[in-house]
Amino acid sequence: MKLKFHTLDVFTSHKFAGNPLAVVLDADHLTTEQMQTICKEFNLSETTFVMKPENPANTAKMRIFFPGGEMPFAGHPTLGTAILLAELRGIDEVRFELKAGLTPVKMSAGGAGIFTAPVIPFHVNVKLPSIAETARALGLDAEDIGFDAHTITMLQGGPSFFYVPVRTRAALEKSKVCLPYWEDLLAPLGGSTDAAYIYTRGGDGPNASFRARMYAPSGGIPEDPATGSATALLAAQLLSADSLSDGTHIWNLEQGYEMGRPSDLRLEADVNSGKLTAVRVGGSAVHVMSGEIDL
Repeated sequence: MKLKFHTLDVFTSHKFAGNPLAVVLDADHLTTEQMQTICKEFNLSETTFVMKPENPANTAKMRIFFPGGEMPFAGHPTLGTAILLAELRGIDEVRFELKAGLTPVKMSAGGAGIFTAPVIPFHVNVKLPSIAETARALGLDAEDIGFDAHTITMLQGGPSFFYVPVRTRAALEKSKVCLPYWEDLLAPLGGSTDAAYIYTRGGDGPNASFRARMYAPSGGIPEDPATGSATALLAAQLLSADSLSDGTHIWNLEQGYEMGRPSDLRLEADVNSGKLTAVRVGGSAVHVMSGEIDL
């Protein structure tokens, strides 16, 4: 059996930047074990498998794998796969059936798109590690952690992430995973996440709202160049920490710059009566290569 695949760089308009993604088409007959094996063969942060939709009104059913397992939803795989299918099929909207729920992606000019998160993100009521433990696990000082009303928190919206605001760009650049303290950091979270999202205000671009890094080494991702799902979940933190007013809010975020894979993401959040009603994440993607998998 031969299956066609494509790779794209996502959240960038330039090849060899952004977050690489592998997309396997016509994957209906693959088993879960085969999908996981193929994902490990590509050795990228995520690989998607495109299948026929269960509802013909939708574009495709899609499963998302990372080296450590399957994900119910992830941002750069959703956006990159949608941009590819839109190009291949000549359509301007893609509707994915994901494990986390139906996820629409609207296309715009220049190989860009924006998806609506399938789950409204929310804070998780869990015992958090201390600031001292957090700083030690990231090679930082305690005074580096937090700014304004932003404090460490756990957010969920399909996947879950541990969020760590840091006061300065210097602290963000200095941050790293420090063993064995990393395992101690995540232990109080009860195994609900193995990923930490570190962010601070500003960036290189004049319109950048935040610069971020994401670490998930135990899941096979030492550092992620662009994490669309974590960007979507950040909206819940911004709602509470920045006391967002009703209406639509837009932020530009940078990620991956410190690891030489600059990525640019757009976050939109709709707020009504003090609550999030919709969250969207957008960006561009570029095609890099294509080929066949011979099973």
